[in-house]
Amino acid sequence: MKIPQKFFARQHEIATDFLKELDKHLDDVVSGRVTKMFEVRDFAELIHVHPTHLSNTIKSATGYSPCYFFEERLMEISKSMLKNINMPIAEIARTLTYDPSNFTKFFKHFSGQTPKQYREEYFQSLLHKKEAVAI
Repeated sequence: MKIPQKFFARQHEIATDFLKELDKHLDDVVSGRVTKMFEVRDFAELIHVHPTHLSNTIKSATGYSPCYFFEERLMEISKSMLKNINMPIAEIARTLTYDPSNFTKFFKHFSGQTPKQYREEYFQSLLHKKEAVAI
């Protein structure tokens, strides 16, 4: 049985809508416009599909679950925020709706190092680059 082409177009539309809403939501979280992190069911409601259908469609269209995109984007944002030496790690955690301890566990799980280790390594690499340029 041949699958109609419009099925694949709809999958792509749902995946695109999800990724747009994810970026919008995370921008709202970082800017402080919202203080609660969405779950898959919240995104499903926004794009008017059932949560299971959203998860299955994202997985089918991209090969990854919605959580994968959520976690990847959170890691990008976390790393970017950690590059600001004036922002304490606890404040970054709270901004991203985490308890500081859970943020450290989340970050270490996905990067292999704690937020503090990441920050220190980042600033050390900048220092080494500066020294190399001066020589």
